[in-house]
Amino acid sequence: MASKVQTSPDEFRDHISTVDEHGKRVWVYPKKPKGKLYDYRKWVSYGLLTLLFVGPFIKINGLPLLMLNVVERKFVIFGVLFWPQDFFILVLAFLALVVFIILFTVVYGRLFCGWVCPQTIFLEMVFRRIEYLIEGDYTKQRALDKMPWNTEKILKKGSKTVVFLLISFIIANTFLAYIIGIDALKQIVTDNPMNHLGGLSAIVVFTGVFYWVFAYFREQVCTIVCPYGRLQGVMLDKKSLTVAYDYGRGEPRGKFRKGQERTEGDCIDCHQCVQVCPTGIDIRNGAQQLECINCTACIDACNDIMRLIDKPEGLIRYDSEEAIAEGKSWKLFTPRVMGYSAVLALLLLALSALLIIRDNAEATILRTPGQLYQKTEQGTVKNLYNISVINKTNTEMPLTLKLLSSDGTIKVVGNELVLPAQGIAEGVFFAEIPKEQLTGMNSEIEIGVFHNDELITTQETKFLAPAK
Repeated sequence: MASKVQTSPDEFRDHISTVDEHGKRVWVYPKKPKGKLYDYRKWVSYGLLTLLFVGPFIKINGLPLLMLNVVERKFVIFGVLFWPQDFFILVLAFLALVVFIILFTVVYGRLFCGWVCPQTIFLEMVFRRIEYLIEGDYTKQRALDKMPWNTEKILKKGSKTVVFLLISFIIANTFLAYIIGIDALKQIVTDNPMNHLGGLSAIVVFTGVFYWVFAYFREQVCTIVCPYGRLQGVMLDKKSLTVAYDYGRGEPRGKFRKGQERTEGDCIDCHQCVQVCPTGIDIRNGAQQLECINCTACIDACNDIMRLIDKPEGLIRYDSEEAIAEGKSWKLFTPRVMGYSAVLALLLLALSALLIIRDNAEATILRTPGQLYQKTEQGTVKNLYNISVINKTNTEMPLTLKLLSSDGTIKVVGNELVLPAQGIAEGVFFAEIPKEQLTGMNSEIEIGVFHNDELITTQETKFLAPAK
């Protein structure tokens, strides 16, 4: 892709590289990357894609590895079931994740974007590679788009569309499995379609969205939609590790002329770094550009050229802006990094403590509205209660209720309470306490919920009684 003529040194910061002066989109045709770092990225991508597609089938103690069922308000993370009652734990986990992202970005820049982000992995390692296979490298793709519709263009564009839709369909099913669970997805796929119109509609919508993103919207997700790219300017500093051009070594630029003594810098202005960039930028304009996702394609391209002209590699490399400007080596530990690390450590400690003390079940016990106490001939007082118990495990549990704060009995109305796996049990019971043990008209009592004589949770509630 040809470099744009700059009207000022910082003109590139006034607009994104994929939009021209008339506000129209500039379609990016990146050259097929190759090199050592690209090979490393491929293996990282293969591992992450394998984990993504195998993940819904992995279960821990009968629960999925990860399930975010927003509809039923049921969340499973690493085989641990969370309900809305665990909202404070999820909030703390989210805060820890945010701090980790900030810390990771402060230290390693946008390494996540180039190596781990699902958008980058799917676009660069799946869809673009298929595009290279069907349509050829960037020059052939550009020529194919410009040519009139003929047999060759119809076959190539048609086959690419079919393959893209098929992969988008697989991705849609995978993401839906992370929302509703693989068992529910299997039921949607194998059962009568008329019984699962909602699920099938979701698959169709997700398929369309993924196809549109990876076939048309592409790099604009990173430059326009993704908030992480916008926030990098706030989170990064001159000490952060980024993909950067060593302008001290590379400038002034000059064409390479074989056999002539070189007086310019090491950059021969070959534009290979620009041609391989998936977001269409010129890394030589400076570090921390909005569109740069730190994918390292420009590093591989530049290193290839440096080897050809017998120059040291690393004209474009992972380094900090401060290290390049001052000729120093990059330092990992800075006061800012240590401060974020301390905050993250405290959040993780608090999160671990909450997970350790977290009960396997949680009960809500409330007096039945509109019901007064009842006095018995034996000198006891009865109150009627409603109980709701949530199971945070994958094991069915028959329950018994006992008074912990005083002598007395509890009698469940109707059938005994049985707490289903990952489910909710609701019931009604009478609590009966001798009058002499009550301290007043509105006493505090504690009720224990037991499974196989093991206390799994407790709940405090009010007990009404006549005045003494």
